[in-house]
Amino acid sequence: MDYVQLGRSGCRISRFCLGTMNIRSLEDEETWEQIIGESLDAGINFIDTANVYSRGISETVVGNILARNGSRDDVVLATKAVAPMGDGPNDRGASRYHLTRAVEASLERLQTDRIDLFYLHIVDITTPLDEILGTLDTLVQQGKILYVGTSKWPASLIMEGLGLAEAHGLPRFVAEQPPYNILDRGVENELLWLGQRYGIAVCCWGPLAYGLLSGKYRKDESMPDEGRWVRANTEDSDRFTEEALDVVEELIPLAEDHGISLAEFAHAWMLTRPALASVLIGPRTIEHLHSTLKSYDVELDEEALARVDELVPPGQFVSNFYDGNVYRRMRNSLEDPSTY
Repeated sequence: MDYVQLGRSGCRISRFCLGTMNIRSLEDEETWEQIIGESLDAGINFIDTANVYSRGISETVVGNILARNGSRDDVVLATKAVAPMGDGPNDRGASRYHLTRAVEASLERLQTDRIDLFYLHIVDITTPLDEILGTLDTLVQQGKILYVGTSKWPASLIMEGLGLAEAHGLPRFVAEQPPYNILDRGVENELLWLGQRYGIAVCCWGPLAYGLLSGKYRKDESMPDEGRWVRANTEDSDRFTEEALDVVEELIPLAEDHGISLAEFAHAWMLTRPALASVLIGPRTIEHLHSTLKSYDVELDEEALARVDELVPPGQFVSNFYDGNVYRRMRNSLEDPSTY
């Protein structure tokens, strides 16, 4: 496993980040003890969770496992807040009121004295940025968080945050976590360049496009009647598109030519991307983890990379993840700021 700097910081993170959103219940702890243990053995030192993942269950399970195996200080532990954690008017957002309570709750669930990387999970357009950064500064001064980042923030707001931080000596963003995969290369238009120029580690999620790049969903075949993708997408979805399925059919032979699965091809392709710091992997089983780890040593030839560029040109998409998660939120907030 190789390691890179966490943006413009002295902290080093693994190229693969273990995402834990697939921890759904406390009963998953036995499976995830093996997943986390083997991930650490493989050299992954970066673990990602969020308070909203199963309303704290993911953080609780991760905290239990790290406390039990004694590896807490061997990992860069990331979590997030801003997304709704309840039905109350202050159970969401990036206000001082909510973030302070959210961090305390995450620390308790994770059984740790600090959060190594704290992401603002989504944009809260209603809270002034000076309040957000001022709150983060207090939490940094208290030692409760070490580094701060954003997730699904537009480049313009990231730059506004960098400017405010520089002007007033407030915590500087060192990471952004956007969606990125073969089917949606929107981050290549601006975000990757911004990260490279200003020291922001781009740590992407969704390399398998919610399963589209797993090979599970095929053109002209009946779709499974259960699973996350089915729950999250309707017939008029701009993620589940005919164009995306067409690309999948073209990618499968490329993967077969390399003797690997489509999922392994998709992960290996991510590791070829310039200016991308870390790829968040999201196994549900130990077999998924083994497959993903296998992809780390895959070398894709130039012909395959060129063919991917033909199918989905740089900066383009056939399945809408980036715009839908970033700019669509901003567009919706024009009419109703509370829709974040």
